[in-house]
Amino acid sequence: MSPTTLSAGPEHGHVTFLGAGPGDPGLLTLRAVEALANADVLVAEHEVLDVVRQHARQGVSEVRTDADPSQEPTPGTGTPQLTVVDGTSTTAPVPVVRDAAHLVMEAARGGRRVVRAVSGDPGLDTYAAEEMLACAAAGVPFEVVPGIASAVGVPAYAGVPLRDAQGADVRFVDARTASDRCWTEVGASDGTVVVSTTLDSVAAAAGELVSAGRKPDTPLTVTVAGTTTRQRTWTATLGTIAQTLKQAKVLPSPEGGRPVIAVVGERSAAAQRDQLAWFESKPLFGWKVLVPRTKEQAVSLSDQLRSYGAVPHEVPTIAVEPPRTPQQMERAVKGLVTGRYEWIAFTSVNAVKAVREKFEEYGLDARAFAGIKVAAVGEQTAKALIAFGVKPDLVPSGEQSAAGLLEDWPPYDPVFDPIDRVFLPRADIATETLVAGLIELGWEVDDVTAYRTVRASPPPAETREAIKGGGFDAVLFTSSSTVRNLVGIAGKPHNVTVIACIGPATAKTAEEHGLRVDVMAPEPSVLKLAEALADFGAKRRAAALEAGDPVTRPSERRPGARRRRSTT
Repeated sequence: MSPTTLSAGPEHGHVTFLGAGPGDPGLLTLRAVEALANADVLVAEHEVLDVVRQHARQGVSEVRTDADPSQEPTPGTGTPQLTVVDGTSTTAPVPVVRDAAHLVMEAARGGRRVVRAVSGDPGLDTYAAEEMLACAAAGVPFEVVPGIASAVGVPAYAGVPLRDAQGADVRFVDARTASDRCWTEVGASDGTVVVSTTLDSVAAAAGELVSAGRKPDTPLTVTVAGTTTRQRTWTATLGTIAQTLKQAKVLPSPEGGRPVIAVVGERSAAAQRDQLAWFESKPLFGWKVLVPRTKEQAVSLSDQLRSYGAVPHEVPTIAVEPPRTPQQMERAVKGLVTGRYEWIAFTSVNAVKAVREKFEEYGLDARAFAGIKVAAVGEQTAKALIAFGVKPDLVPSGEQSAAGLLEDWPPYDPVFDPIDRVFLPRADIATETLVAGLIELGWEVDDVTAYRTVRASPPPAETREAIKGGGFDAVLFTSSSTVRNLVGIAGKPHNVTVIACIGPATAKTAEEHGLRVDVMAPEPSVLKLAEALADFGAKRRAAALEAGDPVTRPSERRPGARRRRSTT
């Protein structure tokens, strides 16, 4: 989308005013995800775009709001200024400052489906109501998709219930627009007060409540970056919050203008937060974990790490390329169709991808596997096959490896097996374990190079510096090659970084490269590896609490500190 095409076409489109919630993408509603998937244009602040864009279709245009506090709103609208960013253009976007309602309606008049996403809930947004009125006046149809309000969602993630069994009154105050009358009313109440304010204005809001009649020793919690892995909560009282933030070295700070949610009241459960802070108590909360796998391979692992509160950072260490001579692969795929094989064995997701791509090249699909038994080395490979439309006949019941596959593989029986040949598409650097084992079981094996693995390009300089400087809290090594390649393209992880390995062979390679291994998976599975790291983090957290020490991440340790070898 460019400024000259915003109003293309006379037909009316449609606008969806959508609540993106307080920050956690997982809090988007099903209706919100549906609206985003159908959107032609997204309009939102850049923080909100980070939350919603992952659910938008490819090629959607973005209109980013860049409100400038020094700039007065456009007369007669009160809305922030916007910068248009063309999400489909391959050239650098040309920013054009216009009024929010004007841009939304222009996009809609062009017949486009516009999503105007706001933080929290549209009903509580400062400008959404004015933009809705503008759409109504111009005859542009619109709908509202509610979202979780920050004033409700953030306390829930901070472990601060707003009501108790006695049903205390709850008041909501936006300190940025509250009048003296408003402060007087909430100060006279003994109920819970939820204050939306900024970090550097918390003390002033607390002072307003004390002046209005609240006792200085009234409990108070303050949460910044709520519902995200950057969330942090402080517990104090109205009279001590300024000193608490100062001692925590939060203020003064250039980020003092960051929005926060403060919960005030005797019944706000601030005293019970140690037991109720479920989100910040996750075993890997806030940990920045390096996952040296391709984005496609790391999806399930990264999702699991997020469930433990971690922030996964995927760095490809291996690039997959076609074989140098494709003729062998072409003959094998044709052999599948002509009945040359009794079995085909997949030892990786990449092998599934290579065969699938070759099928598509020849106009074939999963039906070509009819009459052929299919084996998968593990759960992830099996999932890739199922996504292709093929249900594997054999997946190891024990160890998910070539050895585990051989444990369950039946020996060749000329009575029951009309064909004695196995097609094994694999990487160019794969080991001979499976081939030798199948031959020993009486099978003939067509061992075919389906793809080549080469070392990936180095990550950005910022990532390399974080790896070597201790910017990551942990790194997960899922194979010996990930160890060798990561060290080769980015350098050795800092000694404060927790090293987690999928098995003994990978751990041995890590130690050969001078790394201490803290965590080892109880079985060779990426999911078990993530579980083992979470268990390590939980024990580390428990030890700090028992010792009365603050809970910190490994990257927050004193520079140069040495780690003990873990027995985990």
